[in-house]
Amino acid sequence: MAFPPRDAYERFIYSLPTLHPEIQSSTLHLYTNSPTTCLVRGSIWFRNRLELRVFEYLDFADGELLDYRYALLRDEEPVRWYDSQPHPENLALASTFPHHYHEHPDIKHNRQPVPGISFTAPNLPTLIADCIALLPT
Repeated sequence: MAFPPRDAYERFIYSLPTLHPEIQSSTLHLYTNSPTTCLVRGSIWFRNRLELRVFEYLDFADGELLDYRYALLRDEEPVRWYDSQPHPENLALASTFPHHYHEHPDIKHNRQPVPGISFTAPNLPTLIADCIALLPT
């Protein structure tokens, strides 16, 4: 899926709490910083104390994500973070290169591939699904 137009993406981020019953609240905001680019910042809170912190730098003219940072926390403690720092030496990450996430044990060095994260499509649906999968049933 390619990036939607800016207005559609903005409607999506502001409607997240109504789209997913697992989301308790959201402080995501879209900030325009040029005629074609914007930032998305804030947090999404899930039940059971999970918080997804979001930073995205988007270029809607080119339909791409220029940069991102995502961190999942529980009670301010890191559970997982997602990044695109290349690790070509780690062949286990080749399937989603350069996108991956870090998790316990040894959160700094334990990197896992993350299907569904890219620079050319919205990542929030994948991230939300990952967060929901971590919730107890």
